[in-house]
Amino acid sequence: MLPARTENVVIIGSGPAAWTAAIYASRANLSPIVFEGEPIGTELPGGQLMLTTDIENFPGFAEAISGPDLMDRMKAQAVHHGTRVVSELVKHVDLSVKPFMIAPNYGEPVFAHTVIVATGAAATWLGLPNEIRLAKSGGGVSACAVCDGAIPFFRNKVLAVVGGGDTAMEEATYLTKFASEVVIIHRRDAFRASKVMANRALSHPKIRVIWNTQVVDVLGEHEITGLRLADSHTGKESTLEVGGLFVAIGHKPNTKFLGGQLDLTEHGYVTVAPWRTETSVPGVYAAGDVIDDYYRQAITSAGTGCMAALEAERWLAHYGIGQSPVLETAEAPVPVSPESSFA
Repeated sequence: MLPARTENVVIIGSGPAAWTAAIYASRANLSPIVFEGEPIGTELPGGQLMLTTDIENFPGFAEAISGPDLMDRMKAQAVHHGTRVVSELVKHVDLSVKPFMIAPNYGEPVFAHTVIVATGAAATWLGLPNEIRLAKSGGGVSACAVCDGAIPFFRNKVLAVVGGGDTAMEEATYLTKFASEVVIIHRRDAFRASKVMANRALSHPKIRVIWNTQVVDVLGEHEITGLRLADSHTGKESTLEVGGLFVAIGHKPNTKFLGGQLDLTEHGYVTVAPWRTETSVPGVYAAGDVIDDYYRQAITSAGTGCMAALEAERWLAHYGIGQSPVLETAEAPVPVSPESSFA
């Protein structure tokens, strides 16, 4: 017996992957529901692009577009084609039952034949009040050099990168194309990055390192003017003038609500089949930064959102499940997965 209402597709998330999946699913007459989430600290509906001032590398925009504006346009396009939006977080899911059960924070559970997980990954921040404020306002604090480093705001300035892993080395090296100088600030006396990546950064003439140092405050009212630093051993404080801060101390994929029901990588990202968005549970797909710890770009997220919607559509078609939400309460066959390429 199916629940009173079983949806064709439920999409969890609200970044480029989620809205692209919604656009494709809507145009296929699948009438998807998107759970777009709620604002919590630096995590906003729309994902990490909500903290990006100018986007110059998303195809189709000759002039820069702001992250929030891009997300608003994607959402509006999805809604225009028939997507329904619920402004709630999903607190847990049950992927052991068919149809799948999705439980939001406040409303009644929703049941779906297919689910697309597009919840992204949250940047790890230092946790300083002015850091968060300036990140939200576009005042020169970012967690993605490739996303933001090329915009005019950061050009020909002294830019700081906090971190000691491969990501920090990549960010620092990338920023040398635009900055007058890049300063890596690391709390220890050695990087944890691979030797190749560390040597590449250490040998670059535009990069210098401040060792055994932590950032204890971000200075500036409307835009960043400097950093207050503290020696990791003595606690002695100093000030460094900078025109931008890039925090590169890691990302955490938003998978806690899954309760371990999908296979994850060693770093906590959802595992998918090669060149697919198929997860370890047939009928459940994943897209965007929740599966990607390498590219982490809006355009790659959007691409996987398209892939997930197409895979969900084909899965539904394989079982002859209708082109609109199922409203009956009569007995109906429970879908059995087609032969999976996922190992």
